Amino acid sequence: MDESDWRRLTRQLETGECTPFLGAGACHGTLPTGGELSRAWAAKYDYPFIDGDNLARVMQYAAADIKDAVTLKREVCDHLLAAGRPDFTRDGEIHSFLARFPIPVFLTTNYDDFLVEGLRARNKTPHPAICPWHDGLPYDRKLFERGAGLRPEVARPVVYHLHGSVERPDSLVLTEDDYLEFLVHMTAARTRNNRQIMPPAILDALANRPLLFIGYSLQDWTFRVLFHGLISRYPAIRRRRHVSVQLPPPGDHMKTGATERAKMYLGRYFDGWDISIFWGSAQEFCGELGRRMGTAP
Repeated sequence: MDESDWRRLTRQLETGECTPFLGAGACHGTLPTGGELSRAWAAKYDYPFIDGDNLARVMQYAAADIKDAVTLKREVCDHLLAAGRPDFTRDGEIHSFLARFPIPVFLTTNYDDFLVEGLRARNKTPHPAICPWHDGLPYDRKLFERGAGLRPEVARPVVYHLHGSVERPDSLVLTEDDYLEFLVHMTAARTRNNRQIMPPAILDALANRPLLFIGYSLQDWTFRVLFHGLISRYPAIRRRRHVSVQLPPPGDHMKTGATERAKMYLGRYFDGWDISIFWGSAQEFCGELGRRMGTAP
């Protein structure tokens, strides 16, 4: 990120003209990473292949072993709930930090309810909603209505869980089959029964506001497919400049001394997607942003 990126982002956050989009890295230090969760379940179910850190494939195998995907998803939810919660009063706690801004819509692919709790800690009344990516999930008709339907407000923001929530284990996008079904319906913007999966308020937040990605890996295939799907379905996304908070590429996946070259490559590649990159953790991002805005994180 350069100085113009910071100036633009601080203005957008101060005015609420920004849509945060949170991934698993936003919960680093509280919940297990996708790789940690994957390796734990690979060991639990004696996964026979070498890619034990591939969460969707490991969970696909575990679901086949159990013969009931919802039972598997309940196991995962119980594991995540037992991991505890972040300290929402801690400096740099990303959910509470974002909740201070006048933002009406938040998106997440995380299963946890930390955004909801962070908003409540800032005396707001959030409306959590789960993307109905398959026909067995509840359909929040008030959220999908146009005109007189639910209108997100700063004091009553919407938190939209694209990949499900621990509150509904059957809503989790977890296995390979889940991801394929989700992406097919995302591209079509409807389920098999012709139900919409993206409410008008969410579409507006995607198409008309720049996105602030926190906790995603730009090298992650799921992120790439999701973002490409959003662009192809909602081309207005390309009209804005977005920001992604990224940890540097892990050293164990890199040749010696190649980290800076990898960062330069990724920066150029995603510049073509109109994404500026902040290299660092979510907490480091909060600290730098707070410093530039003249406030504590």
